[in-house]
Amino acid sequence: MDTLPESTRLFEAQRPRLLRLAYRMLSSVTEAQDVVQDAWLRWQRTDMSEVQHAPAFLSRIVTRLCLDAMKSARVRRETYIGSWLPDPLPEPDDDLRADNLTLTLMLALERLSPLERAAFLLHDVFDMPMDEIAATLDRDVAAVRQLASRARRNVQSDKPRYPVARDDGDRIAIAFLDATRTGDVGTLRTILADGVRIVSDGGGKVLAFPNAIVGLDRALRLYRGLFRKYGDAESIVRQVWIDGLPGYISLYNGTPQTTSFEIENGRIVAIYKTRNPDKLAHISVTGDALH
Repeated sequence: MDTLPESTRLFEAQRPRLLRLAYRMLSSVTEAQDVVQDAWLRWQRTDMSEVQHAPAFLSRIVTRLCLDAMKSARVRRETYIGSWLPDPLPEPDDDLRADNLTLTLMLALERLSPLERAAFLLHDVFDMPMDEIAATLDRDVAAVRQLASRARRNVQSDKPRYPVARDDGDRIAIAFLDATRTGDVGTLRTILADGVRIVSDGGGKVLAFPNAIVGLDRALRLYRGLFRKYGDAESIVRQVWIDGLPGYISLYNGTPQTTSFEIENGRIVAIYKTRNPDKLAHISVTGDALH
């Protein structure tokens, strides 16, 4: 028999959506979990007679907590060592939620102001009515429309133009892994785009490229050198899609990492590697990803 209070049932029903909203706002799984926990504590102190619509009420709490958290997050970002990437979030194979965003778009959101990001996510991604967003951001509807429109223009060029089928994405990801593990530069040349970018996030905690590697020739020299130095040092844990992009979780000389690929016209245009252990704490290297 279910003995949970109604307020608890209401919150738990919304928790997955609130976690996704906080993650999209903050690009951090740990910080998203902290925000939702803070929202739960506030919810417990709320007079339920004043709540007309629980999902909107809880979204308002989480969004405002995220806006506060973003102030300190931006300060930390300014002193971050090396390239920065959002926390990788593996997706279930059958994940078809409308609020899924690609890693590329997540990176584009970093260019927005906190209010622009909130307006864009709440309206364009989480489909919240403008009047509710206005109440959440304490702005009038016209101002919120401007925020969302400005954000939309800012990220428009980073939306995927060529969606990649899962089978094709998985095939290219494994072809890349096999080629780097065997030193097959010829295959790499056929699957990497001329202007390919390689971004590696170690946060100063583990070895990573301090700046992006750009261009096919530089990428080929890099992987040729890594193979000569380390050989077959990478072992795949499992293949998975990460923030809307094909990729895999692996161990490189025993160090966990995630790799994901942005693909256009059958070629890899960007490779994103996350090696910072702080950003991988929610991912198991022996079982399924934790959510």
